[in-house]
Amino acid sequence: MRKLIIPVLVLLLIVFLMSVFVIHEGERGIVVRFGRVLKDGEIARIYDPGLHFKMPLFDRVKVLEARIQTMDGRSDRFVTAEKKDVIIDSYVKWRIQNFGTYYLATGGGSSLTAEALLERKVTDVLRSEIGSREIKQIVSGPLDDNNVLPDSENSEVVTTEAAKEALKIDGQRDQIMEEVLLSTRESAMKDLGVYVVDFRMKKINLPDEISESIYKRMRAERESVARKHRSQGREKAEIIKAQAELEVATILAEADKTARVTRGEADAKAAKIYADSYSQDPEFFTFLRSLKAYEESFNQKSDILVLDPDSEFFRYMKNSKGKNTK
Repeated sequence: MRKLIIPVLVLLLIVFLMSVFVIHEGERGIVVRFGRVLKDGEIARIYDPGLHFKMPLFDRVKVLEARIQTMDGRSDRFVTAEKKDVIIDSYVKWRIQNFGTYYLATGGGSSLTAEALLERKVTDVLRSEIGSREIKQIVSGPLDDNNVLPDSENSEVVTTEAAKEALKIDGQRDQIMEEVLLSTRESAMKDLGVYVVDFRMKKINLPDEISESIYKRMRAERESVARKHRSQGREKAEIIKAQAELEVATILAEADKTARVTRGEADAKAAKIYADSYSQDPEFFTFLRSLKAYEESFNQKSDILVLDPDSEFFRYMKNSKGKNTK
């Protein structure tokens, strides 16, 4: 009898250990008996973290992750409304909400199966959203009222050319992510029993051949803007040059006018002085004029004058009083 006690105790210990299972924090457990999930009514029985018991040999415990998980999807190619390809890299944050539905939908609670099914749903919705929009709407987010820069010269708030162009774009990137999130969340909850917490597009790229054409177009647009600015600069330079030439011509004309007026006034004063002098002593005035004429006529040694000696020109040389000696 005593020999049977130890084997019985060992057997009971084994049975006890096979009947006990532990669910750790951040996990949930479900029990499968004969291939069917144990339920409380219509809902699968969920075991929270802690120590629990099950029927040995007949029950099998499946531990499922209850924390938020990240599905980092592979880059995929999508076609826009312009029939152009874009390569989008995205990720999804999700967690199990209905463990019973999740277990049955994934064929035993496989996270790889769940992510494959969830990725298919996300891709289908995202493909539909991308196909109804243009590239510029996909890559642009919503704009606010701060897309203006101050003009340093006028101290006024003016909109830059880049901002003016950007304001014409109806950025819908955030709207796309919101639509994908809501559509996928409803579908995933119904079919997979998972709750989609968040969806984000990490990166939006273009195929190499499209990128090259876009770079060329951007380069051409920038060159066009540069040519426009250069032509505007040349136009302003010509205006400034013309204004400067006009100011120079105006100043020179005013100076010439002033000089002419001054010379005229001086000539008038000189003429008045000569007239007054002549009226006081005409003979003396005539004498001075003759001396001036002699000085200018005989200034150069090479000068030769052929005149009659009795000419009026020599009247003061022959007689200091200017009278003829004949």
